Amino acid sequence: MSNRIEILEEYRRANSQLATLKRQESENVHSSSETVRIEPRYGDEMNDLTNKCAQLDMILEAMAASED
Repeated sequence: MSNRIEILEEYRRANSQLATLKRQESENVHSSSETVRIEPRYGDEMNDLTNKCAQLDMILEAMAASED
């Protein structure tokens, strides 16, 4: 059971980091009438964290299914 708790905590940390990076990216976008090209500063990090969250989510789902 502690393994599930550790995985869940790691998922929460990664998800929190991802939310922080998304918020920081969005703070740099300002609305205007002109077309704006957005260059992500944290694109690679955000992709890595998204993939990590997806993998951890699959592990947690598999663990939950095996408990049923």
